[in-house]
Amino acid sequence: MAGKLPAVPSFPPGFRFGAATAAYQIEGAVHEDGRADSIWDTFCRIPGAIANGDTGNVACDHYHRWEQDLELMVQLGLESYRFSISWPRVQPDGAGPLNPAGVRFYRRLIEGLLDRGIEPIATLYHWDLPQALQDAGGWAARETAERFAQYAQHMARELGDLVGTWITHNEPWVVAFIGHVQGRFAPGIRDWPTALAVAHHLLLSHGLAVEALPGKVGITLNVNPAHPAGSGDEEAARVWDGHLNRWFLDPVLRGSYPEDLLALYEERVGPLAVVRDGDLETISRPIDFLGVNYYFVARVRADPEAQPLGVSQVPGSGALTAMGWEVDPDGLYELLVRLRDDYGPIPIAITENGAAYDDPAPTNGLVPDPERLAYLQGHIEAVARAIDAGVDVRRYLAWSLLDNFEWNSGYSKRFGIVHVDYETQRRTLKRSGAWYRDLIARTQDARLRA
Repeated sequence: MAGKLPAVPSFPPGFRFGAATAAYQIEGAVHEDGRADSIWDTFCRIPGAIANGDTGNVACDHYHRWEQDLELMVQLGLESYRFSISWPRVQPDGAGPLNPAGVRFYRRLIEGLLDRGIEPIATLYHWDLPQALQDAGGWAARETAERFAQYAQHMARELGDLVGTWITHNEPWVVAFIGHVQGRFAPGIRDWPTALAVAHHLLLSHGLAVEALPGKVGITLNVNPAHPAGSGDEEAARVWDGHLNRWFLDPVLRGSYPEDLLALYEERVGPLAVVRDGDLETISRPIDFLGVNYYFVARVRADPEAQPLGVSQVPGSGALTAMGWEVDPDGLYELLVRLRDDYGPIPIAITENGAAYDDPAPTNGLVPDPERLAYLQGHIEAVARAIDAGVDVRRYLAWSLLDNFEWNSGYSKRFGIVHVDYETQRRTLKRSGAWYRDLIARTQDARLRA
């Protein structure tokens, strides 16, 4: 049933398999133990913003069931676990004193991981900005970057003795452009100048946090190959690559914004007045690894009506996930090789990769999900090929450990390798999870015999 596993020798010593989650998507307990509202709590109250009117109020109840979830990780053989810290749980107003109960929750969680031999990877920001900071201007305000740097200092002091690997931000492109241009994610704003200011301040806050955090530090970007949809769309693909990929990769890894996109934005949106002297030096402070979230290849066409970029995405073809995303493992291989060729041999962690499908109900204690299993297998094989081609990939983290609150899709989309019954909170392993467990065990056995 599991099919052919990737060649174990393709995963070098030190490579680790794991899974990832995010605080607002799994924790619940949004009004407990001193946690204040985030922008997602507020966004969920907007009629029509979330499918079926869902909220993260309970989610997977991980706040109360974290020990059970740690045991799930042990059963799966996970070697690493990426989670995010809820800023409004540990610092309710985004400034001022910390919330001891919130800090205590994460210390217990991290200690539980370490006790079980699982590497903790802590993400500081996975989209849940304290609402108090949004009320003061949000990421469009430079002061929020300064508050984030202070938050990073607090977490370094409170958790730095336990956490050896940190991620500053998850997918700043999504925060900036889906949250501030498309308005489909919190805080639900639709304004290009605001979005560009947000993108810059997110990157600035990353650079400020790098200096504050101990251990290994990186940032996670959602990066996709950009392919022309048809003949004559090559320029559209170049623009989209600049907008999605290079606008974040270049400042972090080269210390400059891409000149072609800078000129386009200044012509069609306006000058980037938020950029100050020294900002790019701060943004490009050396990092220890680059986190990569990959789900699909972007296929784009020229579209003069889609301003300011003049580009629009086209639907995928062939096999699609429940999100409508095209399944293309070769795109991950292409992306990893491109990152190495264009930006040098920086260590890479696949910090998210996975797929949503319409899973059937559990049967005999297991959820059959052959499409997700095939998705994971194909993409892990692509990682193995990239490693064989000389790309320095050190982690693969499946998205997600659990079915969870999937942002504006609510609970209608399931990405987990473990099924969650949201009414009972019962966890049930999926076939893909069993396959992943066996792959990890097989890889570990090969290491022991090497």
